[in-house]
Amino acid sequence: MDKNLKSKLIPFILTAAVIILDQVTKALIVKFIPPYTIGTQFFGDFLRIINVYNTGVAFSFGAGWPVVLRRIMFSIVPIAVITLVTVIYFRNNEFSKLQRWAICGIIGGGIGNLIDRIFRSTGVVDFIDVKFYGLFGLERWPTFNVADSAVVVCGIMLIITFIITSVHEAKSSEEK
Repeated sequence: MDKNLKSKLIPFILTAAVIILDQVTKALIVKFIPPYTIGTQFFGDFLRIINVYNTGVAFSFGAGWPVVLRRIMFSIVPIAVITLVTVIYFRNNEFSKLQRWAICGIIGGGIGNLIDRIFRSTGVVDFIDVKFYGLFGLERWPTFNVADSAVVVCGIMLIITFIITSVHEAKSSEEK
């Protein structure tokens, strides 16, 4: 196998791990916690494990839209985006190793939630509920899951690596 291709395929281990962990945790939540109830909580009520369903996307955006529109916008569009990101991923030889891992984490999170949108008529299973102490007018942060966490953490990591790369390139061009 070509060394370049191998270095591009290895980070998909993270994609698979995110999808598996996301789907296993969601299956456990659905099996053991009745819908819209608190299963357990930690540190008082700071962190709660609950079972809720989100028919929208981030912050329940679009949850009230007609079913057909939600299917198109929240299933077909993400499939196209994930496909486009994957194509760019394989065609680009400039991404660093860390950037490749971050992109694969984002892909895994996207696929994890996409599986729910396609195969769960009730919506995406969300279960991590964190107290937010009234910041930004929110008593609690919107409930999320493993896939959401992977997208956010890897997205932040990817942005940071792009910023660091840009700073290094700017310094290098100044030195010339």
